[in-house]
Amino acid sequence: MNGPKDSKTELVAGIIERATSHPIRKILVVGCGSGLEAAILARCLDAEVVGIDVEDNFDPASARSADLQLGDATALSFENNTFDFIYSYHALEHIPDPGKALSEMNRVLKDDGGFWVGTPNRLRLLGYLGSKDASLWDKIHWNYIDWKARLLGRFRNEMGAHAGFARGELYAMLRTEFSHVDDVTDIYFSTLYSGHQKLLRILSATGLSVVTYPSVYFMGKK
Repeated sequence: MNGPKDSKTELVAGIIERATSHPIRKILVVGCGSGLEAAILARCLDAEVVGIDVEDNFDPASARSADLQLGDATALSFENNTFDFIYSYHALEHIPDPGKALSEMNRVLKDDGGFWVGTPNRLRLLGYLGSKDASLWDKIHWNYIDWKARLLGRFRNEMGAHAGFARGELYAMLRTEFSHVDDVTDIYFSTLYSGHQKLLRILSATGLSVVTYPSVYFMGKK
């Protein structure tokens, strides 16, 4: 199929499609960045997609496939019950009031609507290993910054760190707003690393996935 490509977004789109029973006609991407993810979701899920971000760094090619807009996640400019699905991938940790952002996502989501929310894992030992556009030096440097923030007791989003949330933290925040929340972290990584199922089962069974997985993911319904 023609259009922008990104294997991870395409992987997530497949998980969403398999797990969702009702039609997804209209999607909101919160924290869309360049708009690449929004464009891929539009193509893979055959849906109308709106992407919002606080910065206008939109890719012209992606803008041809999705409606990319400047917007504040804590004050969404959409009517109640507008979207069938909300998608937010590694954006919530950058929002000063993530609880308010989740409340707004709930407000604009239809009564039978669903969501996908993912963030970095705050308990990770290492991060950034899967970053496609980063050098080895970049990854070492970013992990050094993270560990320095940990040692100083400043590894929190509100303190400027790219920390994210632990699984329990993100689950609790989502349950405040949504009636049904499923941890799909294991599903995400077992799909991404399908050739390493034995290792992933060991990590999950021993609880080591809590600190080895660099990110956490949840799906659910309003």
